[in-house]
Amino acid sequence: MSADPNRVLCCGENPFIRLSETDGGPETTIASFWRNVLSPAGPGHVLFLQSALTEGQWRIWSDNIAMTRWLQNTIQGVLNPELADTSIPVEDAVFEKEGDPDRFYSEHVISETGNISLTWHDLGDPLMIHTQPGTGPGERPYGVNTVLIPTMGTRLVMDGMQASGNSWARERDGRPFSTSALAFCESWTEKR
Repeated sequence: MSADPNRVLCCGENPFIRLSETDGGPETTIASFWRNVLSPAGPGHVLFLQSALTEGQWRIWSDNIAMTRWLQNTIQGVLNPELADTSIPVEDAVFEKEGDPDRFYSEHVISETGNISLTWHDLGDPLMIHTQPGTGPGERPYGVNTVLIPTMGTRLVMDGMQASGNSWARERDGRPFSTSALAFCESWTEKR
């Protein structure tokens, strides 16, 4: 067993929800949730959300704006270039979780402007993914090691209104996957 030669940037969780009305149709909701226990800007939580519930605009909630801006300038901004825009306001929020990865898992975002809950259920078999920096789609500058748990059942509710659409079955490296997943034990790296 040997140590990964790359620099560790952050560690935590990054579950996501991607919904559409039809399989392969335009995404009606994109939610990227982060819980970092380690990052250059400290620990914290952030939710990036674009949905009909946000009138198609990106909205961001966080309890650590420095970590949020760091993610936008690095990993999240590479994963979705629209989120590299640091002029998007960040709303203060409190974050709570419940459930377990065997049955269901929920994240709750509580802010002065509203409440959001994200729930993952109908969980599949976990996959361990490990990529090196400079590989993957578009030869991303970052590598990742993560445990992905595909979820066929998802629900996102904002101020009592449920986001429309569904998660859809996919395949990843010959294994059952989904357009939505829990992502635990996630560590992002870059070349030294």
